[in-house]
Amino acid sequence: MQTDITKLLGIEYPIIQGGMAWVAEHHLAAAVSEAGGLGLIGGANAPADVIRNEIRETRKLTSKPFGVNVMLMSPHAEDIAKVVVEEGIKVVTTGAGSPEKYMKMWKEAGIVVIPVVASVALARRMERTGADAVVAEGTESGGHIGEATTMTLVPQVVDAIDIPVIAAGGIADGRGLAAAFMLGAKAVQMGTRFVVADESIVNEAYKDRIIVAKDIDSAVTGRSHGHPVRSLRNAMTREYSKLEAEGKSFEELEYLTLGTLRKAVIEGDIVHGTVMAGQIAGLVSKKQSAKEIIDEIISEATNLLKNAGSLV
Repeated sequence: MQTDITKLLGIEYPIIQGGMAWVAEHHLAAAVSEAGGLGLIGGANAPADVIRNEIRETRKLTSKPFGVNVMLMSPHAEDIAKVVVEEGIKVVTTGAGSPEKYMKMWKEAGIVVIPVVASVALARRMERTGADAVVAEGTESGGHIGEATTMTLVPQVVDAIDIPVIAAGGIADGRGLAAAFMLGAKAVQMGTRFVVADESIVNEAYKDRIIVAKDIDSAVTGRSHGHPVRSLRNAMTREYSKLEAEGKSFEELEYLTLGTLRKAVIEGDIVHGTVMAGQIAGLVSKKQSAKEIIDEIISEATNLLKNAGSLV
């Protein structure tokens, strides 16, 4: 299944694993790449030396292409931007800002740069700065979100720019991949489905919470301060929403969530931790290897696309 994105990245299938904080480390990234997709190491707020080590550990597990997600609001972003060059990384995705200040350095190093965008305006800006593609991420996704849905955002971004578009948000099976193609995307990026992969280091309690999730189980907190985050409902989201409704400051609310993602991912505290997951969690019903996930999605999408003509 070759598209402009698979050719650009040198991968077998048009499936990219999201660069999720605390989740997207070398075991998962390598497994996704070995299975024919593109695995990503999530930079998040980690120091540069940690990311350098993650890159080297990934290379021990796969010789196939993989990338690094650089979270531009991280205090270590500048150091990580240099590390990806020093370590010979060929694909970088970015989030939480614009990668303009690093673009010249990355392009001179032959790095494919793919920013995550939540609006047409940002997509156009990224194209002007030299991005090779963009991830158009809808509000259905887990973690930090925008306002536009995937169904509305992707075709508008496709129409607005000339570089390839990758769809993200609310995609977890072959139907989602096929739909993304119909919207004009050349690949998909998935997070929630890969959280429950066998190779994911996420605590089993977190994985089980996703698997039992219903369609209405996610909540968005932080909208009042312009930093909306989607996660699964629990005691922490209820307390956050209560304090947010009372008009507490952004700083007070941030203190409440300090360290809670790690608490959920690593310690398995799904009551007081932040269980980031997209609205599609209600569709995720089993744990599988990364290869099984990708093979199942590709098989389903291929059959759907082959039969599409009979539906017209």
